[in-house]
Amino acid sequence: MNDTLTRGLSMLNRQTSPQAVEKLLDFCGMLLEKNKVMNLTGAKDETEVVEKHFLDCAAAFAPLDLSEKRVIDVGCGAGFPGMPLALLYPQGQFTLLDSLGKRIAFLQECIDALPAPNAVAVHARAEDYALQHRESYDVATSRAVANLSMLSELCLPFVRVGGVFAAMKSTGSDEELAQAAYAIRVLGGTVEQVRDYDIPLTGVQQRLVLIRKTAPTPAKYPRRFSKISAAPLAAR
Repeated sequence: MNDTLTRGLSMLNRQTSPQAVEKLLDFCGMLLEKNKVMNLTGAKDETEVVEKHFLDCAAAFAPLDLSEKRVIDVGCGAGFPGMPLALLYPQGQFTLLDSLGKRIAFLQECIDALPAPNAVAVHARAEDYALQHRESYDVATSRAVANLSMLSELCLPFVRVGGVFAAMKSTGSDEELAQAAYAIRVLGGTVEQVRDYDIPLTGVQQRLVLIRKTAPTPAKYPRRFSKISAAPLAAR
């Protein structure tokens, strides 16, 4: 499995230290063990974790240099993409944010055990955490399944003007992107790039939507999640 991960990462033309590879594989082991008693991932073995999660996250962010950047992963779930990125970019600072305490407790255990001193796991709702950490990150990201309009309201408030919201999406998200155009504009963002990328060794293609923060997010956003989900921002 070490060879598979190393080969996949090398296909992305990135230099990855043996220590990072070892920590990724250690995290994989912890994830699969915990998955026996807690629903964290649909991946059943190391190969699936490496190909569906690690290489996907690495490929999505390969063109971006996250070194020295402050990054927040909103709705991180089992730790994707935040945990692999923290291990691949040890010079960056990563916040893994999720509203489910059991997930965060597991991720903090992993951070302590690996160790990954450049990462912290935070148990909070995004709209609450944004109150104290507004526009304080260089990069916000999310791999959550919510639509892009909702994700933009949850993520863009965290991003400083000049920073980016990097949303991991499927290649079939054209309609979703079009529907989110109004929300992105109102929240101070501009779609800078829609990049489809290949996940090494899998034949699978995914998408990263890069939204540049070009203006401050109005103070009334984000709203409570119940309001965001009930009435996503849309042109009237």
